[in-house]
Amino acid sequence: MKGLVPLFLGLFGTFAFSWIGLTVIPNSQIGHLDPQSDEEGTDVYPMPQSGMAERGRRVYVGNGCMYCHSQQVRPDYAAADVDRKWGERRSAPRDYVFDRPVLLGKMRLGPDLSNIGKRAPADDANAPVAEASPAAPNQSPAPGASPVVAAASPAAGASPARSTSTPAVAAAATSPAPAENKEAAAAPAAPAAPAQSAPPGPSPATPQDSETKAGDPPQYSAAWHHRHLYSPRAIAEDSNMPAYRFLYDKRRISGERPADALKLTGRDAPPEGYEIVPSYEAKCLVAYLMSRDQSHPLKEVKSATPPSPPASGKEATKK
Repeated sequence: MKGLVPLFLGLFGTFAFSWIGLTVIPNSQIGHLDPQSDEEGTDVYPMPQSGMAERGRRVYVGNGCMYCHSQQVRPDYAAADVDRKWGERRSAPRDYVFDRPVLLGKMRLGPDLSNIGKRAPADDANAPVAEASPAAPNQSPAPGASPVVAAASPAAGASPARSTSTPAVAAAATSPAPAENKEAAAAPAAPAAPAQSAPPGPSPATPQDSETKAGDPPQYSAAWHHRHLYSPRAIAEDSNMPAYRFLYDKRRISGERPADALKLTGRDAPPEGYEIVPSYEAKCLVAYLMSRDQSHPLKEVKSATPPSPPASGKEATKK
């Protein structure tokens, strides 16, 4: 009996100290974090997820996506996640204020998804882009038409790849401003300023991924995610991700083709007279993926900044 008491106390003390060190102390330190905001209370991060994104999170968990994808950008001393362009800074506890439970993940059979929504194209691919009808040169858009739609609409035969020009520049190029008087109309046009070349090297926010094939939707857009979920090997031939075709419905084409119908080719194409459309579960899952963005700067985390360019001229001589 004398030997059982110290053994029992030792086991109890071991579990008690482990529970205090792994549960009580961390919860007292970071268990009651609030969203970060500026002095005016306008720049709040993080924000609660929308209804579709929250339901998509349950779809994400229910289909086991967290077993192959992590959602944590590890610090420089632990991994090269920032160098892989998976994030601009390491993840912090404040990033997961509204996540219950937190989907950190422990394996990476696929890339990290902490900032998968940050990689989406600038123009939202959820909205269908209307096809532009052939128009005469320098023809202005119809009255009441949105300049964004007019600039984003591809010309006939053009590739659906993302355009590098902004809507404002495209609208200004297609609709010249009217001359106020005859002198202004007769004046010769000023020479165009030389185009500024982009700095060498990739943008820090641009992931180092393979280029989008001709005819494919823009990378990391909603249409791209749907095609990737339906047929992963249509995007990456060596992908080991399972196909989630049960999240999509095959139905007969009746009336006008819906904007969210998948554009499939080859062996993935549906039979003649049928179309593949995402279910509500698939739309929620894509909404959740496109909501993943941890790029907002935090006070407690130092963001990774690119090295400053070398000094030139007098500054270099002073050093």
